[in-house]
Amino acid sequence: MSKRFAYAIDKRYLPLLVPFGLRGSKDGVTLTDDGFLSATFGFFKIKTPLANVTEAHITRNYRWWTAFGVRGSMVDDGLSFGTNHNAGVCIHFAEKVLSPLRRSGHSALTVTVADLEGLTNALGAGHGEASSASPP
Repeated sequence: MSKRFAYAIDKRYLPLLVPFGLRGSKDGVTLTDDGFLSATFGFFKIKTPLANVTEAHITRNYRWWTAFGVRGSMVDDGLSFGTNHNAGVCIHFAEKVLSPLRRSGHSALTVTVADLEGLTNALGAGHGEASSASPP
């Protein structure tokens, strides 16, 4: 059975999230029965086989001005689907995953889901927690 992980949305960010088309009741991370990870954030979506996931760990304490919306990292080729500045799950990929923001792909995706431990456990990779985070 597919498992969906909804975002933990900080309501203060809603005015900044609406332009991305975020739908709190529909968007999030889904692990499908046929072996895929699908992450949606309004108009944005990425999909990759679960076998492409090499690691997943919890990160915390993002800078508030970098924590919301869909954004590429200024440090590396990571992608973030952010809805709060408290915590998220950073998912690493063996092969880069394409998105409209970077045609060359992303080696990691940070998602600010409500069930952090549930997602890391479901991915079965890297159950550790980072004490502080690179910006999502």
